[in-house]
Amino acid sequence: MTSHIETLVQQLDGKADKSYDARAELIWIGADAIPAVIDGLPSLGGFGQLTAIEVFEEVGDPRCGPALIGLLDSDNPTVREWAAMALASLEIDGAIEPLHRAYRACLERATPPDWTEPCGIRWALTELGARNPVVPPLTAGIRATAADNAPGWPSTHFTEIINDLADHAQVILYSQFWRVDAGRTYGVSDTGLDWELDWTAPWQHLVEESRTWSLLEASEAPVGDNIFVAPTWIDRTDLHPER
Repeated sequence: MTSHIETLVQQLDGKADKSYDARAELIWIGADAIPAVIDGLPSLGGFGQLTAIEVFEEVGDPRCGPALIGLLDSDNPTVREWAAMALASLEIDGAIEPLHRAYRACLERATPPDWTEPCGIRWALTELGARNPVVPPLTAGIRATAADNAPGWPSTHFTEIINDLADHAQVILYSQFWRVDAGRTYGVSDTGLDWELDWTAPWQHLVEESRTWSLLEASEAPVGDNIFVAPTWIDRTDLHPER
């Protein structure tokens, strides 16, 4: 059985169909497969490691914690991102400080904060209670009026939310739109605006630049009682952490 599991682990790096089949079987085997997946991680390429992370998350075995923390030092930014998010979703003990180090490493590499890796790490820190996003009262109040399972804020209030966040010195990175129909959630095409901020600029300049772009987006965005918007924003402390 052990040799079979080890073979499956190596197949995680194979062609898509074989990798998918190996992933499914390892998940079916469950906790008994985890030690072999951990041992095999260093021999896997990026694709295999990403698939192994999926196995860890599906099986939900906390023994994978140290391996996931080790992947935060990977040369592959997507592996680092997925490892960070898995640490949070599995609520791994001792993950907070390694996640802080991984985020500081992003800043040192000058990775733009709207790229997926720093976004994923911030999400992980937030989920683990180590980061508290700034949510101004008006924005919080508008969210409270939406249904509990709403994927964001009512789109009819998008302009108010943009100004409220900017007035509280928050930089909006991007926004996603969702449509809720008969209890199901669907992604809605955005306006196609794609802005880039100069992250070397003073913080207040970034705030106003993101306000301008976001208001332009709001003027062209889909609006309706069943349309919701989920903006992603950061505070100055996310770009200049004290720790």
